[in-house]
Amino acid sequence: MKTMLSRPVLSQTENNTTLWIGHLSHDANDRLAGQTFSCPADGQLNNIQVYSSAVTQPGAVELTLHEFDPVTHVWGPSLGKSTLEIERNDESRWLRFELDPVNLQQNGHYAFRLQTEKGIIGIGEAASHARKPFVFGQEWSSDTSQRKDNFYSYFSLAFKVELCA
Repeated sequence: MKTMLSRPVLSQTENNTTLWIGHLSHDANDRLAGQTFSCPADGQLNNIQVYSSAVTQPGAVELTLHEFDPVTHVWGPSLGKSTLEIERNDESRWLRFELDPVNLQQNGHYAFRLQTEKGIIGIGEAASHARKPFVFGQEWSSDTSQRKDNFYSYFSLAFKVELCA
């Protein structure tokens, strides 16, 4: 059996602010976050990593991957999901969400969502400098009450998408 190595094909590692997911004490709703992206190559996705900048309350975090229409902002059905149990010592480190291999197409549009019902996790994000939008995709946020999707071109989660070689 040949082991397939993964390689990063899309990385946004800048981290100059934080986006919170989970149930904040002053809010009756759970906050969700995510990122859209255009895939720069064909390949099998086997993991997505996000940067945990803070862990206020440990808990399970679920990542789901979807096809995504960047024009209409419509999420397709889930292509895969992964759950990690996040602990306080996971602060200031990359969290690797392992996925069963999913075929991605070059220039295809995808998105992932992060949510937690019990934890309060700060996900590293970047605010764009010099008013230049991120060109590979948009950051997404929502909460459980409105289910109103908010998309931002001048913000991006700190994330890595890896494909198998």
